[in-house]
Parts: sequence; structure tokens; C-alpha cells
Amino acid sequence: MKKNNTNKKPKKVNSPYEAARLLRLQHMFTAMSVIAVLMAVLIIVAGMTKLAKSISVQMEANKKPSGTVVPIISTENKFTTVASLHKELLPDNPEADAMFGPLKELPEDEVKTPEHFNVKGLYVGSGGKIDSAIDLCKKSELNTIVLDLKNEYGIPYMSKNATAKKIGYVWDNYVLKDMIDKCHANGLRIIGRIVSFNDSTAAKKFPDRAIKDVNGDMVLFSSEGKRPFLNPYNRDNWEYLIELAEEAASYGIDEIQYDYVRFPVGRKSDLQPYFGAEGTYPSKAEAINRFLQEARIRLQDKMGVPVSADIFGTVLTSPVDARIIGQEFETLGMTGIDSCCPMVYPSHYALGTRLGGRVFPYPDKEPYLIVYSVLYSCQDTYQQKGFTNVRPYIQSFTASYIGKGNYIHYGYNEINAQIKACQDLGITEFILWDPSVNYPAGKYDGNMLVETD
Repeated sequence: MKKNNTNKKPKKVNSPYEAARLLRLQHMFTAMSVIAVLMAVLIIVAGMTKLAKSISVQMEANKKPSGTVVPIISTENKFTTVASLHKELLPDNPEADAMFGPLKELPEDEVKTPEHFNVKGLYVGSGGKIDSAIDLCKKSELNTIVLDLKNEYGIPYMSKNATAKKIGYVWDNYVLKDMIDKCHANGLRIIGRIVSFNDSTAAKKFPDRAIKDVNGDMVLFSSEGKRPFLNPYNRDNWEYLIELAEEAASYGIDEIQYDYVRFPVGRKSDLQPYFGAEGTYPSKAEAINRFLQEARIRLQDKMGVPVSADIFGTVLTSPVDARIIGQEFETLGMTGIDSCCPMVYPSHYALGTRLGGRVFPYPDKEPYLIVYSVLYSCQDTYQQKGFTNVRPYIQSFTASYIGKGNYIHYGYNEINAQIKACQDLGITEFILWDPSVNYPAGKYDGNMLVETD
């Protein structure tokens, strides 16, 4: 007997309209699925491309030594179009013209204006530790070596200069061309430092070129080792210093830096320096400025080799010091030279120095604040149009000679704090100075926190 299944629902039959609707939905679903697959493929391809690029960049970066930021530069100076750098920004000086003759400027179309280089350097003396200095540069942000072409005692390479050979203080400590090539091969710039008027050996050899008293006797200066000093008013001394620089430039040196471009401090006896009847000669600052202008014309304008000058840090804030030694910051910066390098060493400031309304009982113990305060106080001067680039020398030595309790040890942090002080004022250049050439490892990037209370 057949069971009557009364609870079973009858099979539903779609109408033609519903069948067509269902077909359209199926087509739409298929199309959307295809689009989704294509988008997924595109996303995956884009991601893989980005990943591959990232890996490539990382691999390229890994080719460089860790922590190295050393730009590779050309071994030849680049020149900009004729600019105002070489033009005379100082007013005409009849007294200077009468004593030295007028400046012999080059025609506009013959002037070579070298492209300024942002120096982060270190001093290496006569090059005995050049390899360790280069290694430090390659592991830090340092990019320049400062080498002695002439120091207080003579010339440490076999110069062919006739005057130097006659004086008899030329020796073969290094081969200049080899030093230049070694620095360039390592992507580093090289500056040649020339000690200028602090040259007792030359003064004794040529007494007529030394600073003398009214009777024609050489004056010995107590603050200069009780030694004589070359006379910055003497044009023969200028010629000698510029000729030495021209010789180094012919070997490919990247920059000439004149140090001790000043008059001496102090004297041993009551002998007074005599430069002529009062009112018949220009000021000390005008003599120094005219020397730098002539050096700039012959080296920077004619040969395309930048000229810089080292100056006492104290002249930035002390008109008295500037007048005594002839380094007048306000006018020296307008001589058209590429850079000036103030030695703003904290140890060079007297105990109890006052700067910016603040008293520093022990300046050497405040590396950041001293450098910052000195450079801050003269911003209006070096930020004016046409002023030379400011590139401070940074104290990188421990000044134990100023007495127990008056100094601190200068390691990397103390050095880096001074760099930070410069950077906080927008000055990105500097040169480390340690006469013993013992520089601690570090990046020398100014990246640190300092307490300024």
C-alpha cells in the first residue's frame, strides 16, 4: 500500500523571467571575480617590485662601511660663474695704497671663482699620522685634511722656493704630491696650512724683514717664545708667503690656509716696535687685510684655489685684541677670501670671562656654552651680505697647562659639544685642532644633548 506523503513540499518550478534574472546574477558574479583576481595580481606585483627595490637599495648601502659619510670629490676645483666674491668690498685706503701700491685686480672675464666647499676637517701637522687620520675620516663625517705646508720651524717637504732654501729650513718629512694624491684617492679634500709671520728663523736670516725698534734692533716678543717676528708691513714677506702657496697650488692642493696672519703679542724688553712716523702708515688691520687681498687675487681669483685665514677667537668679541694683533673681524671678513677660521677654543678665554651677560668662572669647562656664546655674540657681523664663510677651529686637546682645577679632559663628547654649538647657530663647518694629532673615534656630527642650564 502506497504511503501518502502529505508533508512533502511540491518542487518549485522557476518561471522564464526568474531564470533570466538568475543568469544575469551569475554573469555579474563571474565578472566581479575576474576583476578581484586582476586587482590582487596587480597588488602583488606592485608589492614585489617595491620589495625588490628596497632590497636593492639596502644592498647598495651595505657596500659602504658602516657609519661612513664621506663624499667623493673631484681632484680639481669647480668654478662658478663670475660672482661678487672676488670684488673689493673694503673702501679704498690711501695710506695702504701709498705704502703697498694699489691692488692689481684681474679683469672680470679672467677671474676664477672657486665653488665653496663645506669643510669638516682635522689637522694632521706634518702628516706623520696621515693614515690614521684618513681612517677616522672614512668612519665619520669628516671630509678634509689640513696639512702643514709651512710651520713655525720651516717647510716639511722639499720645496723648490728659493727664499726657503736660502733660509735653510726645508726638509723631506713627506712628498707633497703623494700626500695630495692619497687624500684625493680616499675622497678627501686637502688644505695646505702656512704659518705666516710667526717665523723667527726667517726673521733672523733676514733681519730687515723683522719687526724692529726705532734704532733698527729686532724686537723679541715674550708671548711669542721670546723670539722675533716677521714684519707684516714688509712686502717681501708677503711675496714669500704667496709664492709658497702658488707652488703648493701647482701640485694640486685644494685650499691655502694662512695661520699666524697677524702681529705679535707682548715684548721681552722696553723696545717698542717701530713701523714709521705716526700717521704715515696704515693700521695693523689694514696691513693684514691688504696681504689677504693680494693673496686672494693671485691664488683664488687667478688660480681658482680658495684662500682662508685662521684668526684668534677673542677678536670676535674684543676690539682691543683685534687692534693689537691686526685681526679686525668686521673688515677681514670683507677681503673676499673664501673662509676665516676663528679659534674659539674654550681654554683660550680667561677665568671669569663675561660673554652675553654671563660670567664663565672656568671657560674650559663649558665647551658648548663658550663656543655658542662667542659665535652668537657676533652673528650680525658674519651674517651680513658679502662676508666670508665662518669655519671655526674646534678645541680637540686637553689644556692641562692652564692649571689644576681650571680645565677638563677633552674627549669625544667635549669636542662634539662644540660642533653642536656651531650647528645650533647654523654654522656647519669646522676643523678639529690637536697639535699631537690624537683624535678620539666618533662621528663628529654634533648629534648629542647638552646641558645649558
